[in-house]
Amino acid sequence: MAKNTTDTSNVNDDVSFRDRIATVDASGKRKWIYAWKPKGKFYTIRTWLSYIYFIIFFGLPFVTINGRPLFQFNIPDTRFIIFGKVFWPQDFFIFGLTMVTFIFFIVLFTAAFGRLFCGWACPQTNFMEMMFRKIEYHVLGDAGAQKKLKQEPWHGKKIFKVGLKHVLFFFLSFIIANTFLSYIIGVKELEKIITEPVGQHVGGLTSLLVFSAIFYGVYAFFREQACTVVCPYGRLQSVLLDKNSMVVAYDYKRGEQRGNPKKVKDTALGDCIDCHQCVSVCPTGIDIRNGVQMECVGCTACIDACDNIMDKIGKPRGLIRYASENAIATGQPLKYTNRMKLYTVLCLVVLTILSTLLFTRKDIDVTIIRTPGQLYQDRGKDSISNLYSIKIANKTTNEIPLTIKLENETGTIEIVGKPYITVVKEGQGAGTFFVVLPKKNIKATKNEITLGLYEGNKKIMEEKTSFLGYTE
Repeated sequence: MAKNTTDTSNVNDDVSFRDRIATVDASGKRKWIYAWKPKGKFYTIRTWLSYIYFIIFFGLPFVTINGRPLFQFNIPDTRFIIFGKVFWPQDFFIFGLTMVTFIFFIVLFTAAFGRLFCGWACPQTNFMEMMFRKIEYHVLGDAGAQKKLKQEPWHGKKIFKVGLKHVLFFFLSFIIANTFLSYIIGVKELEKIITEPVGQHVGGLTSLLVFSAIFYGVYAFFREQACTVVCPYGRLQSVLLDKNSMVVAYDYKRGEQRGNPKKVKDTALGDCIDCHQCVSVCPTGIDIRNGVQMECVGCTACIDACDNIMDKIGKPRGLIRYASENAIATGQPLKYTNRMKLYTVLCLVVLTILSTLLFTRKDIDVTIIRTPGQLYQDRGKDSISNLYSIKIANKTTNEIPLTIKLENETGTIEIVGKPYITVVKEGQGAGTFFVVLPKKNIKATKNEITLGLYEGNKKIMEEKTSFLGYTE
């Protein structure tokens, strides 16, 4: 279950961490993690970044472009909006490419920078450590106070504190559920669920309660198990990392042999005084001194805790730091290697390709086919016509009166039933039309023609198709 990347001669003989995750004891029973509140440079930076993260998460549903939300993932209606552009089922190849790109990006990013995403950008980590756990600290106190309260019999103060914590947890889960649902159905539809009679939105209200219950269960009870049991990323890192990957690492060469110099005499000791502060602050309960483990989310809490201890005992910081296995082994600082540079460039390349596809995708999709089963029709003595069907998907927020013209050809277009085809906004339209060409312009049995699609005098796009005729 764990991967030790250090020299095993430099660590304790207890290797039980290899047999089970840190949150489960030998009997298989859950061990509740009481993580001490970290403090230090990295925790401060993560706190400020989390504020930005929360502003973006809760604010994006209200951002619109041309009346559309910036992002919306309406799975029930198979309608997705990314950067204000609508994607329909016929655009699913882009989503397939997006998933491939995402997996490729994860592999490259992890190989170079380890689990940097988990500690700094993952929603689970941000909400758990920077929101719910901070509320827990504020209501119940630090880890020591929480343990003491857990052991006490139920009394009025305990009931109030625990009850307040769970009320706040469910309230926040409800807010997150509303925001999450707004990414699916949009703010306007969510507003209707909130303001209109309950009977008109039973399904929407049920979804809100289900999402709220899920988020509440995760952050109040399941907690770090989401990272260590459910999320596959921790297991994947074993095959994605190598000796040059950047990880949160313990400098065993500098730290071993562990021990408190006040208690251990006549023994050469390393800088690690075996205070277990790195373990106490870990939200997944691991001992980082055992090496890189599946449960480590790279949150840097152990770095801050160790740096504080080093300051107190007059030792240099960095006993636990961002480093690679090779950097620890050689004593050299972490280098931005050529391999990491290559992976970074490849990540930027795949993101650029995907972004180009997203931003250059057409707002109008047109399919023109010659009517099956028909060849051509004689129009008097000097002209021939072909019958065509056209289907249009309008991904804009405007209704389009579409006209069709021949490009670089002498001939006419006759739309059946009306002078133009109306395509409603964010909808689809269809029509039938004839292309009529003079016989003298027909050079072969099968001819390629170009049709221009216009909105008024504005050309939207061109489509090529075939025209059947005969030569005299």
